[in-house]
Amino acid sequence: MHGPGGGGGRLLGLIGGMSWESSAAYYALLNRGVRDRLGGMHSARTLMLSVDFADVAAAQHAGDWDALAAMLAGAARTLEAGGAGAVMLCTNTMHAVAPAVEAAISVPLLHIADPVAAAARAAGVTRLGLLGTAFTMERPFLRERLAAAGLDVIVPDEGDRATVHRVIYDELVRGRFEPASRDAYCRVIDRLGARGAQGVVLGCTEIGLLVRPGDAALPLLDTAALHAAAGADWLLSVS
Repeated sequence: MHGPGGGGGRLLGLIGGMSWESSAAYYALLNRGVRDRLGGMHSARTLMLSVDFADVAAAQHAGDWDALAAMLAGAARTLEAGGAGAVMLCTNTMHAVAPAVEAAISVPLLHIADPVAAAARAAGVTRLGLLGTAFTMERPFLRERLAAAGLDVIVPDEGDRATVHRVIYDELVRGRFEPASRDAYCRVIDRLGARGAQGVVLGCTEIGLLVRPGDAALPLLDTAALHAAAGADWLLSVS
């Protein structure tokens, strides 16, 4: 065994499937992060419970957040019972029910906003644009947590929010990554920059699969990559 990431080390619980496209990216990022730091054939010790995104999306659009909270709290309890020493929700939007998930378990929930805030502070960026589902852009759960870390967060106007949301649900979660949609997102980012954004949070875990750092005029904070890096940090830390 090579340190805490070895065969008897920490086990990280992942709630995935929202969508599985981004969950697959999380799995790859976590394993690469552990391998790059430990070397050799090391990989991440993870336990994933992947939900059916069709059920999640239907409840989101119906506004049934209580049912979603119960579903994901149950998933977190299952992961804890399976030996997970911490849990990650591999999604931005469903951090809307993060308090219910935290309350359901006795192990930590590694919140997606925290490594984003740390990365923004490290880069000296204080005013951020936020892209994501309409739920993430319009509900306060992510913006307020970032604001509590001293960051000013702005969202696109109504028309741009509709475009960003449509592309996520009609294309990205279905594994479609269209050049026209990438261009549309970059125009949204440009408009956020004109309003003073110094960087942009890719606040949906699929957006980083569409828009890469070289595509946009502003620095991009990819929530999936930053969250996965925080997961690797937890796996390799010493209790």
